[in-house]
Amino acid sequence: MVATPEFMPVGTHAAIRGIAMREIDAVGARMVLSNAYHLYLRPGDVMVRALGGLHAFARWPGPMLTDSGGFQVFSLAAFRTVSERGVEFKSTIDGSRHQYTPERVMQIERNLGADVIMQLDELIAGGSEYAASRQAMERSLRWLARCRVEFERLGREGRASLPAMVVAPGAPPMRTDDDVERVAPEQALFPIVQGGVHDDLRRSSVRGILDSGAWHGVAVGGLSVGEAKVDMYRTIEICEPELPRDKPRYLMGVGFPDDLIEAVRRGMDLFDCVAPTRMGRHGTVFTRDGTIQIGKSSHRTDRRPIDDDCLCPACTDYDKAYLRHLFAAQEPMGPRLLALHNLAFLLRVMRDVRATLAAGTFSSWSTEWLARYRARGR
Repeated sequence: MVATPEFMPVGTHAAIRGIAMREIDAVGARMVLSNAYHLYLRPGDVMVRALGGLHAFARWPGPMLTDSGGFQVFSLAAFRTVSERGVEFKSTIDGSRHQYTPERVMQIERNLGADVIMQLDELIAGGSEYAASRQAMERSLRWLARCRVEFERLGREGRASLPAMVVAPGAPPMRTDDDVERVAPEQALFPIVQGGVHDDLRRSSVRGILDSGAWHGVAVGGLSVGEAKVDMYRTIEICEPELPRDKPRYLMGVGFPDDLIEAVRRGMDLFDCVAPTRMGRHGTVFTRDGTIQIGKSSHRTDRRPIDDDCLCPACTDYDKAYLRHLFAAQEPMGPRLLALHNLAFLLRVMRDVRATLAAGTFSSWSTEWLARYRARGR
């Protein structure tokens, strides 16, 4: 069970770069995202399954979600070809060619075994023209139908048999191939709303999804990919009244503190983004008064923590002067600590959001919070 609104740290390769799973658990994480595309390429979805499934592989006991790889397909445009059948792409690891279809994605995500899995969708650049946005949205609906058919087939018939794997002498055995192991785990398949920044296409996408059957939750994708901020907020507002109120609404790829609060104001429940950890690794940290750059010379003699109220190790054990020194000396602990701080910050913001929603004070609290965060500009 995950209380919402909530932010999911991103462990793309079944790992959050430089941070142990027990560390994100300690700062309050309750659900983690991994990426099916990357795990399919390395070490392979069958290998993850043979090693006990994604939860055991990553040493994360809580809920997990796998994104299908639509964003990776979008971002690696030079290496892929999109057709009605699916996506053909060249691996950036070894140059091998792969066919990535809705059916294959479901097989991969069923093997990985996350609690929530995403459909294969077609993502295009923010601000794309109407015709291209419509084509991608309609194709995503057709791919969703194929995903559901294969998802349900695997639920009825079970997963493919595991190949025999030789282990090192004395090493624990891999999962055995038996009827129990082949049973697909209990999973929730989420569809993804597309349509660019075009209001009617977004409404059509939601209605097409809901007309196709019942879902455990619905994701809103295709945002924070280059469109103007005002367009992102407006698009969320367009989708909100169309979405079921009794199901979680997952806004994909959004993770700046003010964007999370603005999205909660517009009815969203679940979020993920690599920005908090990536920014931390490059010396940018979130605070209640906006972001700060730890490398600035003004921090050289600053013995205060990043945030007096934060309980992460960067704030409880160190001051800004020392953290700046770590970056100047190119010590790996510096980027790691700041990435963990940014996650802790967002998770605490989400706890405050849940508390104020329960108390009926979210509207006034969020107005004051955003005013303070934006006072100096980002």
